[in-house]
Amino acid sequence: MTLPPHLTVKEGHLHIGSHDTVALAKKYGTPLYVTDEQRIRANFMAYREALTGYYDRVQMLYAAKANGNLAVLRVFADMGAGADVFSAGELYLALVAGMRPEHLLFNGSSKTAEDLKLAVQKNVRVSLDSIDEMKQLNEIARAMGTTVECSFRVNPAMEVPTHPKIATGLATSKFGIPAGQIKEAYRAAVEASNIVPVGLHCHIGSQILDVAPFAKEAEVLVKVAKEVTDLGVTLRFLDMGGGLGIPYNHTTEAAPTPQEYADAVMPVFLDGIEKAGIKPAFWVEPGRNLMGDSTVLLTCVNSVKTTHKTFVNVDAGFNLLARPVMYDSYHEVIVANKAELAPAGRCTVTGPICETGDILAHDRDLPEVAPGDVIALLDTGAYGFSMSSQYNSRPRCAEIMVNGGMEAPMRRAETIIDLKMTMESLPWQK
Repeated sequence: MTLPPHLTVKEGHLHIGSHDTVALAKKYGTPLYVTDEQRIRANFMAYREALTGYYDRVQMLYAAKANGNLAVLRVFADMGAGADVFSAGELYLALVAGMRPEHLLFNGSSKTAEDLKLAVQKNVRVSLDSIDEMKQLNEIARAMGTTVECSFRVNPAMEVPTHPKIATGLATSKFGIPAGQIKEAYRAAVEASNIVPVGLHCHIGSQILDVAPFAKEAEVLVKVAKEVTDLGVTLRFLDMGGGLGIPYNHTTEAAPTPQEYADAVMPVFLDGIEKAGIKPAFWVEPGRNLMGDSTVLLTCVNSVKTTHKTFVNVDAGFNLLARPVMYDSYHEVIVANKAELAPAGRCTVTGPICETGDILAHDRDLPEVAPGDVIALLDTGAYGFSMSSQYNSRPRCAEIMVNGGMEAPMRRAETIIDLKMTMESLPWQK
Protein backbone atom coordinates (compact mmCIF):
# COMPACT_ATOMS: atom_id res chain seq x y z
CA MET A 1 0.00 0.00 0.00
CA THR A 2 1.31 3.44 -0.95
CA LEU A 3 0.54 6.07 1.67
CA PRO A 4 0.13 9.78 0.91
CA PRO A 5 3.06 11.90 2.13
CA HIS A 6 1.40 13.12 5.32
CA LEU A 7 0.90 9.54 6.57
CA THR A 8 4.00 7.65 7.69
CA VAL A 9 4.95 4.66 9.82
CA LYS A 10 7.48 5.30 12.60
CA GLU A 11 8.53 2.78 15.23
CA GLY A 12 5.63 0.57 14.30
CA HIS A 13 2.93 3.24 14.68
CA LEU A 14 0.96 5.12 12.04
CA HIS A 15 1.61 8.87 12.13
CA ILE A 16 -0.40 11.71 10.61
CA GLY A 17 1.86 14.67 10.06
CA SER A 18 4.25 14.50 13.01
CA HIS A 19 1.66 12.97 15.34
CA ASP A 20 1.45 9.37 16.53
CA THR A 21 -2.14 8.23 15.91
CA VAL A 22 -1.91 5.72 18.77
CA ALA A 23 -0.97 8.49 21.20
CA LEU A 24 -3.80 10.67 19.86
CA ALA A 25 -6.29 7.84 20.36
CA LYS A 26 -5.10 7.39 23.93
CA LYS A 27 -5.24 11.13 24.68
CA TYR A 28 -8.62 11.98 23.12
CA GLY A 29 -10.36 8.60 23.15
CA THR A 30 -11.96 6.73 20.30
CA PRO A 31 -13.69 6.88 17.92
CA LEU A 32 -11.77 9.95 16.76
CA TYR A 33 -11.44 11.84 13.48
CA VAL A 34 -7.98 13.36 12.96
CA THR A 35 -7.40 15.93 10.18
CA ASP A 36 -4.09 17.33 8.96
CA GLU A 37 -4.36 21.05 8.12
CA GLN A 38 -1.13 21.06 6.12
CA ARG A 39 -2.49 18.35 3.84
CA ILE A 40 -5.64 20.40 3.19
CA ARG A 41 -3.53 23.39 2.26
CA ALA A 42 -1.29 21.35 -0.04
CA ASN A 43 -4.30 19.84 -1.82
CA PHE A 44 -5.87 23.28 -2.29
CA MET A 45 -2.68 24.86 -3.63
CA ALA A 46 -2.13 22.04 -6.14
CA TYR A 47 -5.66 22.50 -7.49
CA ARG A 48 -5.51 26.30 -7.69
CA GLU A 49 -2.06 26.41 -9.26
CA ALA A 50 -3.07 23.92 -11.95
CA LEU A 51 -6.03 26.07 -12.98
CA THR A 52 -4.40 29.49 -12.71
CA GLY A 53 -1.57 28.23 -14.88
CA TYR A 54 -4.11 28.46 -17.71
CA TYR A 55 -6.36 31.36 -16.67
CA ASP A 56 -6.11 34.17 -14.16
CA ARG A 57 -9.82 34.42 -13.39
CA VAL A 58 -10.31 31.33 -11.21
CA GLN A 59 -12.41 31.11 -8.06
CA MET A 60 -12.31 27.99 -5.90
CA LEU A 61 -15.56 27.18 -4.09
CA TYR A 62 -15.06 24.47 -1.48
CA ALA A 63 -17.94 21.97 -1.40
CA ALA A 64 -18.97 22.54 2.22
CA LYS A 65 -21.07 19.37 2.34
CA ALA A 66 -17.87 17.29 2.24
CA ASN A 67 -16.82 18.48 5.70
CA GLY A 68 -18.52 21.48 7.27
CA ASN A 69 -16.45 21.85 10.41
CA LEU A 70 -15.85 25.52 11.14
CA ALA A 71 -12.11 24.97 11.57
CA VAL A 72 -11.96 23.40 8.09
CA LEU A 73 -13.94 26.25 6.56
CA ARG A 74 -11.59 28.75 8.18
CA VAL A 75 -8.60 27.06 6.53
CA PHE A 76 -10.21 27.49 3.12
CA ALA A 77 -11.32 31.05 3.88
CA ASP A 78 -7.73 31.89 4.81
CA MET A 79 -6.62 30.69 1.37
CA GLY A 80 -9.21 32.81 -0.44
CA ALA A 81 -11.75 30.12 -1.19
CA GLY A 82 -15.48 30.55 -1.30
CA ALA A 83 -17.96 27.72 -0.86
CA ASP A 84 -20.68 25.77 -2.58
CA VAL A 85 -23.36 25.69 0.15
CA PHE A 86 -26.43 23.48 0.15
CA SER A 87 -28.32 24.68 3.20
CA ALA A 88 -28.89 27.65 5.47
CA GLY A 89 -26.58 25.97 7.97
CA GLU A 90 -23.72 25.68 5.50
CA LEU A 91 -24.29 29.27 4.40
CA TYR A 92 -24.18 30.48 8.02
CA LEU A 93 -20.99 28.57 8.83
CA ALA A 94 -19.24 29.76 5.66
CA LEU A 95 -19.93 33.38 6.58
CA VAL A 96 -18.84 32.83 10.20
CA ALA A 97 -15.62 31.29 8.85
CA GLY A 98 -14.90 34.55 7.03
CA MET A 99 -15.80 33.65 3.46
CA ARG A 100 -16.94 36.54 1.32
CA PRO A 101 -20.64 36.50 0.28
CA GLU A 102 -19.74 37.07 -3.37
CA HIS A 103 -17.66 33.88 -3.27
CA LEU A 104 -20.58 31.72 -2.12
CA LEU A 105 -23.15 29.95 -4.25
CA PHE A 106 -26.34 28.58 -2.66
CA ASN A 107 -27.10 25.36 -4.54
CA GLY A 108 -29.85 22.77 -4.25
CA SER A 109 -32.95 21.49 -5.95
CA SER A 110 -35.42 22.06 -3.11
CA LYS A 111 -34.76 25.31 -1.26
CA THR A 112 -37.35 26.66 1.14
CA ALA A 113 -38.66 30.21 1.13
CA GLU A 114 -36.57 30.81 4.27
CA ASP A 115 -33.46 29.56 2.46
CA LEU A 116 -34.05 32.02 -0.37
CA LYS A 117 -34.75 34.89 2.05
CA LEU A 118 -31.48 34.22 3.85
CA ALA A 119 -29.54 34.27 0.58
CA VAL A 120 -31.10 37.61 -0.34
CA GLN A 121 -30.42 39.05 3.13
CA LYS A 122 -26.77 37.98 3.03
CA ASN A 123 -26.25 39.05 -0.60
CA VAL A 124 -25.33 35.51 -1.65
CA ARG A 125 -25.89 34.33 -5.21
CA VAL A 126 -28.38 31.53 -5.76
CA SER A 127 -28.02 28.70 -8.24
CA LEU A 128 -31.56 28.17 -9.44
CA ASP A 129 -32.75 24.66 -10.20
CA SER A 130 -36.07 25.43 -11.88
CA ILE A 131 -38.14 28.25 -13.33
CA ASP A 132 -40.55 27.78 -10.43
CA GLU A 133 -37.73 28.47 -7.97
CA MET A 134 -36.71 31.51 -10.03
CA LYS A 135 -40.21 32.93 -9.70
CA GLN A 136 -40.15 32.40 -5.94
CA LEU A 137 -36.76 34.09 -5.60
CA ASN A 138 -37.90 37.02 -7.69
CA GLU A 139 -40.99 37.51 -5.54
CA ILE A 140 -38.97 37.28 -2.32
CA ALA A 141 -36.46 39.84 -3.58
CA ARG A 142 -39.31 42.12 -4.73
CA ALA A 143 -40.95 41.93 -1.31
CA MET A 144 -37.63 42.78 0.32
CA GLY A 145 -37.14 45.75 -1.99
CA THR A 146 -33.89 44.54 -3.55
CA THR A 147 -32.40 42.52 -6.37
CA VAL A 148 -30.38 39.31 -6.18
CA GLU A 149 -27.86 37.78 -8.55
CA CYS A 150 -28.34 34.20 -9.68
CA SER A 151 -27.29 31.44 -12.00
CA PHE A 152 -29.14 28.42 -13.33
CA ARG A 153 -27.95 24.85 -13.00
CA VAL A 154 -27.91 23.08 -16.35
CA ASN A 155 -28.34 19.31 -16.59
CA PRO A 156 -26.01 18.09 -19.37
CA ALA A 157 -27.60 14.60 -19.55
CA MET A 158 -24.22 12.88 -19.22
CA GLU A 159 -23.34 9.35 -18.17
CA VAL A 160 -20.32 9.35 -15.85
CA PRO A 161 -18.22 6.50 -14.38
CA THR A 162 -19.23 6.67 -10.73
CA HIS A 163 -21.76 5.22 -8.28
CA PRO A 164 -25.34 5.87 -9.51
CA LYS A 165 -26.25 7.61 -6.23
CA ILE A 166 -23.61 10.31 -6.82
CA ALA A 167 -24.04 10.74 -10.56
CA THR A 168 -25.83 14.10 -10.68
CA GLY A 169 -25.66 15.00 -14.39
CA LEU A 170 -27.77 12.12 -15.71
CA ALA A 171 -30.82 12.93 -17.81
CA THR A 172 -32.87 11.23 -15.08
CA SER A 173 -31.28 13.19 -12.22
CA LYS A 174 -33.34 15.41 -9.94
CA PHE A 175 -30.80 18.20 -10.41
CA GLY A 176 -30.78 21.02 -12.92
CA ILE A 177 -32.63 22.17 -16.01
CA PRO A 178 -32.13 20.21 -19.26
CA ALA A 179 -29.76 21.95 -21.65
CA GLY A 180 -32.57 22.16 -24.21
CA GLN A 181 -34.72 24.19 -21.81
CA ILE A 182 -32.09 26.46 -20.33
CA LYS A 183 -32.63 29.32 -22.77
CA GLU A 184 -36.25 29.55 -21.65
CA ALA A 185 -35.11 29.82 -18.05
CA TYR A 186 -32.68 32.65 -18.77
CA ARG A 187 -35.22 34.43 -20.95
CA ALA A 188 -37.67 34.36 -18.04
CA ALA A 189 -34.97 35.60 -15.67
CA VAL A 190 -34.14 38.53 -17.94
CA GLU A 191 -37.80 39.54 -17.88
CA ALA A 192 -38.06 39.24 -14.08
CA SER A 193 -37.87 42.47 -12.13
CA ASN A 194 -35.75 41.60 -9.10
CA ILE A 195 -33.20 38.98 -10.14
CA VAL A 196 -30.13 39.35 -12.31
CA PRO A 197 -28.71 36.25 -14.04
CA VAL A 198 -24.91 36.45 -13.95
CA GLY A 199 -23.72 32.84 -14.06
CA LEU A 200 -24.17 29.34 -15.39
CA HIS A 201 -23.71 26.27 -13.18
CA CYS A 202 -23.22 22.56 -13.79
CA HIS A 203 -22.20 19.51 -11.75
CA ILE A 204 -21.99 16.00 -13.20
CA GLY A 205 -21.23 13.84 -10.18
CA SER A 206 -18.76 12.84 -7.52
CA GLN A 207 -15.77 10.49 -7.17
CA ILE A 208 -15.01 10.53 -10.91
CA LEU A 209 -11.64 8.98 -11.76
CA ASP A 210 -11.43 10.02 -15.42
CA VAL A 211 -10.94 13.54 -16.80
CA ALA A 212 -12.78 12.90 -20.07
CA PRO A 213 -16.26 13.52 -18.57
CA PHE A 214 -15.10 16.90 -17.25
CA ALA A 215 -13.84 17.92 -20.68
CA LYS A 216 -17.23 16.95 -22.11
CA GLU A 217 -18.97 18.92 -19.38
CA ALA A 218 -16.89 21.99 -20.25
CA GLU A 219 -17.87 21.56 -23.89
CA VAL A 220 -21.56 21.52 -22.98
CA LEU A 221 -21.18 24.43 -20.57
CA VAL A 222 -19.50 26.79 -23.04
CA LYS A 223 -21.99 25.86 -25.75
CA VAL A 224 -24.88 26.76 -23.46
CA ALA A 225 -23.02 29.90 -22.38
CA LYS A 226 -22.90 31.04 -26.01
CA GLU A 227 -26.66 30.52 -26.36
CA VAL A 228 -27.34 32.40 -23.12
CA THR A 229 -25.01 35.24 -24.12
CA ASP A 230 -26.91 35.59 -27.39
CA LEU A 231 -30.01 36.35 -25.31
CA GLY A 232 -28.26 39.43 -23.92
CA VAL A 233 -27.19 37.90 -20.60
CA THR A 234 -23.76 38.95 -19.31
CA LEU A 235 -22.25 35.86 -17.72
CA ARG A 236 -19.72 36.77 -15.05
CA PHE A 237 -18.89 33.18 -14.10
CA LEU A 238 -19.20 29.63 -15.38
CA ASP A 239 -19.25 27.07 -12.57
CA MET A 240 -18.04 23.54 -13.42
CA GLY A 241 -19.04 22.08 -10.06
CA GLY A 242 -16.76 19.46 -8.51
CA GLY A 243 -16.43 15.70 -8.72
CA LEU A 244 -12.74 14.89 -9.17
CA GLY A 245 -12.16 11.69 -7.22
CA ILE A 246 -9.42 10.24 -5.04
CA PRO A 247 -7.93 6.73 -4.88
CA TYR A 248 -9.59 5.04 -1.91
CA ASN A 249 -7.95 1.72 -2.72
CA HIS A 250 -4.26 2.62 -2.55
CA THR A 251 -3.20 -0.56 -4.34
CA THR A 252 -5.54 -0.81 -7.32
CA GLU A 253 -6.95 2.69 -7.92
CA ALA A 254 -5.42 5.76 -9.48
CA ALA A 255 -6.97 9.21 -9.68
CA PRO A 256 -6.23 12.09 -12.03
CA THR A 257 -4.20 14.91 -10.54
CA PRO A 258 -5.54 18.47 -10.49
CA GLN A 259 -3.01 19.22 -13.22
CA GLU A 260 -4.44 16.46 -15.42
CA TYR A 261 -7.91 17.86 -14.73
CA ALA A 262 -6.77 21.34 -15.76
CA ASP A 263 -5.03 20.02 -18.87
CA ALA A 264 -8.27 18.36 -20.00
CA VAL A 265 -10.76 21.07 -19.07
CA MET A 266 -9.12 24.45 -19.46
CA PRO A 267 -8.31 24.31 -23.21
CA VAL A 268 -11.96 23.44 -23.92
CA PHE A 269 -13.17 26.19 -21.61
CA LEU A 270 -10.83 28.84 -23.03
CA ASP A 271 -11.62 27.95 -26.64
CA GLY A 272 -15.35 28.04 -25.92
CA ILE A 273 -15.43 31.41 -24.19
CA GLU A 274 -13.25 32.93 -26.92
CA LYS A 275 -15.73 31.76 -29.56
CA ALA A 276 -18.59 33.12 -27.44
CA GLY A 277 -16.83 36.47 -27.10
CA ILE A 278 -16.97 36.43 -23.30
CA LYS A 279 -14.48 36.31 -20.43
CA PRO A 280 -16.28 34.94 -17.37
CA ALA A 281 -14.51 33.71 -14.25
CA PHE A 282 -13.92 29.97 -14.01
CA TRP A 283 -15.54 28.59 -10.86
CA VAL A 284 -14.97 25.06 -9.57
CA GLU A 285 -16.33 23.26 -6.49
CA PRO A 286 -13.89 20.59 -5.24
CA GLY A 287 -14.66 18.91 -1.94
CA ARG A 288 -13.54 15.30 -1.76
CA ASN A 289 -10.32 16.02 -3.68
CA LEU A 290 -9.35 18.67 -1.12
CA MET A 291 -10.47 16.92 2.06
CA GLY A 292 -10.66 13.18 1.48
CA ASP A 293 -7.13 12.04 2.24
CA SER A 294 -6.51 14.68 4.93
CA THR A 295 -8.24 12.66 7.64
CA VAL A 296 -8.16 9.29 9.37
CA LEU A 297 -10.84 7.78 11.59
CA LEU A 298 -9.33 6.04 14.60
CA THR A 299 -11.38 3.32 16.25
CA CYS A 300 -10.57 0.87 19.06
CA VAL A 301 -11.00 -2.89 18.84
CA ASN A 302 -13.62 -4.11 21.31
CA SER A 303 -13.38 -7.82 20.55
CA VAL A 304 -12.40 -10.38 17.93
CA LYS A 305 -14.69 -13.27 16.98
CA THR A 306 -14.12 -16.15 14.56
CA THR A 307 -17.17 -17.91 13.11
CA HIS A 308 -17.46 -18.45 9.34
CA LYS A 309 -14.92 -15.60 9.17
CA THR A 310 -12.98 -13.45 11.62
CA PHE A 311 -14.81 -10.34 12.75
CA VAL A 312 -12.91 -7.44 14.28
CA ASN A 313 -15.50 -5.51 16.29
CA VAL A 314 -14.65 -1.84 16.78
CA ASP A 315 -16.25 1.16 18.49
CA ALA A 316 -17.05 3.08 15.27
CA GLY A 317 -19.87 2.06 12.98
CA PHE A 318 -21.86 3.45 10.10
CA ASN A 319 -23.22 6.03 12.51
CA LEU A 320 -19.81 7.70 12.09
CA LEU A 321 -18.78 6.50 8.61
CA ALA A 322 -21.78 5.85 6.39
CA ARG A 323 -20.00 5.53 3.05
CA PRO A 324 -19.30 1.77 3.19
CA VAL A 325 -22.92 0.85 3.87
CA MET A 326 -24.39 3.57 1.65
CA TYR A 327 -22.16 3.22 -1.41
CA ASP A 328 -20.35 -0.10 -0.85
CA SER A 329 -17.27 2.09 -0.69
CA TYR A 330 -13.76 1.01 0.18
CA HIS A 331 -11.48 2.51 2.82
CA GLU A 332 -7.98 1.29 3.55
CA VAL A 333 -7.50 -0.19 7.02
CA ILE A 334 -4.29 -0.06 9.06
CA VAL A 335 -3.77 -1.43 12.57
CA ALA A 336 -2.20 1.79 13.80
CA ASN A 337 -0.23 0.26 16.68
CA LYS A 338 1.01 -2.67 14.54
CA ALA A 339 1.58 -0.80 11.29
CA GLU A 340 4.85 -2.58 10.45
CA LEU A 341 3.66 -6.13 11.14
CA ALA A 342 2.89 -8.52 8.30
CA PRO A 343 -0.66 -9.80 7.76
CA ALA A 344 -1.59 -12.84 9.83
CA GLY A 345 -5.07 -13.47 8.51
CA ARG A 346 -8.14 -12.12 6.79
CA CYS A 347 -10.58 -10.06 8.86
CA THR A 348 -13.81 -8.12 8.43
CA VAL A 349 -14.04 -4.91 10.44
CA THR A 350 -17.51 -4.36 11.90
CA GLY A 351 -19.14 -1.68 14.02
CA PRO A 352 -21.42 -1.70 17.07
CA ILE A 353 -24.64 -0.75 15.26
CA CYS A 354 -27.66 -3.07 15.38
CA GLU A 355 -27.67 -3.66 11.62
CA THR A 356 -26.22 -6.57 9.65
CA GLY A 357 -24.87 -4.04 7.17
CA ASP A 358 -22.70 -2.30 9.75
CA ILE A 359 -19.46 -3.40 8.12
CA LEU A 360 -16.67 -0.88 7.64
CA ALA A 361 -14.26 -3.12 5.73
CA HIS A 362 -14.76 -6.57 4.21
CA ASP A 363 -12.07 -9.26 4.13
CA ARG A 364 -8.84 -7.37 4.82
CA ASP A 365 -5.45 -8.96 5.41
CA LEU A 366 -4.36 -7.66 8.82
CA PRO A 367 -1.80 -8.51 11.49
CA GLU A 368 -3.10 -10.49 14.44
CA VAL A 369 -5.64 -8.19 16.06
CA ALA A 370 -6.55 -8.07 19.76
CA PRO A 371 -8.88 -6.00 21.95
CA GLY A 372 -7.39 -2.58 22.61
CA ASP A 373 -5.67 -2.29 19.23
CA VAL A 374 -6.30 0.92 17.29
CA ILE A 375 -7.64 0.65 13.75
CA ALA A 376 -7.18 3.56 11.34
CA LEU A 377 -9.59 3.98 8.45
CA LEU A 378 -8.00 6.18 5.81
CA ASP A 379 -9.41 8.85 3.51
CA THR A 380 -12.34 9.82 5.74
CA GLY A 381 -12.06 13.61 5.50
CA ALA A 382 -14.88 13.96 2.98
CA TYR A 383 -18.39 12.66 3.72
CA GLY A 384 -17.20 11.10 6.97
CA PHE A 385 -18.29 13.12 9.99
CA SER A 386 -20.53 15.27 7.78
CA MET A 387 -22.79 12.23 7.13
CA SER A 388 -22.68 10.93 10.69
CA SER A 389 -25.71 10.43 12.93
CA GLN A 390 -26.80 9.47 16.44
CA TYR A 391 -28.38 6.20 15.30
CA ASN A 392 -28.80 3.70 18.13
CA SER A 393 -28.53 6.75 20.42
CA ARG A 394 -24.77 6.79 20.04
CA PRO A 395 -23.14 10.19 20.61
CA ARG A 396 -20.99 11.47 17.75
CA CYS A 397 -17.25 11.42 18.27
CA ALA A 398 -14.67 14.19 18.58
CA GLU A 399 -12.72 15.71 15.70
CA ILE A 400 -9.21 17.08 16.14
CA MET A 401 -6.90 18.94 13.78
CA VAL A 402 -3.13 18.71 13.65
CA ASN A 403 -0.93 21.39 12.11
CA GLY A 404 2.81 20.83 12.18
CA GLY A 405 3.64 20.17 15.83
CA MET A 406 0.29 21.51 17.06
CA GLU A 407 -2.94 19.65 17.81
CA ALA A 408 -6.32 20.73 19.13
CA PRO A 409 -9.96 19.62 19.16
CA MET A 410 -12.12 21.18 16.47
CA ARG A 411 -15.27 19.48 17.79
CA ARG A 412 -15.75 17.91 21.20
CA ALA A 413 -17.23 14.46 21.50
CA GLU A 414 -20.92 14.39 22.29
CA THR A 415 -22.00 12.81 25.57
CA ILE A 416 -25.01 10.70 26.41
CA ILE A 417 -26.50 13.80 28.07
CA ASP A 418 -26.27 15.63 24.72
CA LEU A 419 -28.70 13.11 23.24
CA LYS A 420 -31.62 14.65 25.13
CA MET A 421 -30.64 18.31 24.91
CA THR A 422 -33.08 19.11 22.08
CA MET A 423 -35.84 16.83 23.35
CA GLU A 424 -38.84 18.19 25.26
CA SER A 425 -40.77 16.71 28.18
CA LEU A 426 -44.43 16.46 27.30
CA PRO A 427 -46.77 18.10 29.83
CA TRP A 428 -48.88 14.94 30.23
CA GLN A 429 -45.78 12.85 30.98
CA LYS A 430 -44.54 14.91 33.93
